Amino acid sequence: MLLNIAINGVVEHGFGFILTALCWGFTNPFIKRGSAGIEAIKRDKWLHQTLAESYFLFTNWRYVLPLAINLSGSAVYYYTLHDADITIAVPITNSLALVFTILAGMLVGERRPSSKEILGMLCIVFGVAFCVTS
Repeated sequence: MLLNIAINGVVEHGFGFILTALCWGFTNPFIKRGSAGIEAIKRDKWLHQTLAESYFLFTNWRYVLPLAINLSGSAVYYYTLHDADITIAVPITNSLALVFTILAGMLVGERRPSSKEILGMLCIVFGVAFCVTS
């Protein structure tokens, strides 16, 4: 009975969990790429540095677009949480976001994960699946 309730909750809210993880995870490598070059900005005062970096980031569509998608994932997450079990939602979305980040990174040319990293991802995914179903 309890297992059935947990599985139904995951199935019922699964689309929201997966969409959130996609928005969070898949955009990370693109946000990283969009912020490339920010290290070159140098100003003497802290406030000037912060304003120059903010201008650099928020006038760069390669940063703003993935950031907007990432933040829309947060909106989906909070909407899904309004009637989902948080003890299920958090591990599912965060573990899937990790997997999607690595997959997106591979698509944009970042290094491929090592066999140990793949094993670690599988342990996380299966561990979360075990926790959700127990």
